[in-house]
Amino acid sequence: MAKLSAGVLLYRFVGTDVEVLIAHPGGPFWARKDAGAWSVPKGEYVDGEDPWVAAQREFTEELGSPPPAGPRIDLAPVRQAGGKVVTVFAVCADFDTAAAVSNTFTVELPKGSGRFVEFPEIDRVAWVSVATARAKLLSGQRPLLDQLMAAPGLVGYGEGRAEGG
Repeated sequence: MAKLSAGVLLYRFVGTDVEVLIAHPGGPFWARKDAGAWSVPKGEYVDGEDPWVAAQREFTEELGSPPPAGPRIDLAPVRQAGGKVVTVFAVCADFDTAAAVSNTFTVELPKGSGRFVEFPEIDRVAWVSVATARAKLLSGQRPLLDQLMAAPGLVGYGEGRAEGG
């Protein structure tokens, strides 16, 4: 059975464009990666668990506070390259990125050394245009942006300019 993951994709309107809140994974593997490395704040859950409940829990763990209240759009699940099925809920709300505080994980470095180092699960979060998110997000999560932009309340809004990548 495929692993299941659920997350919250915050979005907001900036003029006539849409921005989304995305997260960069922490740890040495991701340290120098940018394009194609970012993710929707999310985490795994077990079959039978309510994905919305799991998404809220994972947002809280990864960003240090519960997701803000706002209108919710249930996006269709997507399957990432590794087979993980990701269910995401888009919520229209603002979030202060400076307030984000992630939980941590521990890795043995170097492997076999007996020395353990702690890293934040998410080392930074950023509001970016949808156009920029298309370059920064993991490829398996990019279809979520198509779904978001096709939502009835977002028709007519733009994706903004792509920056960096």
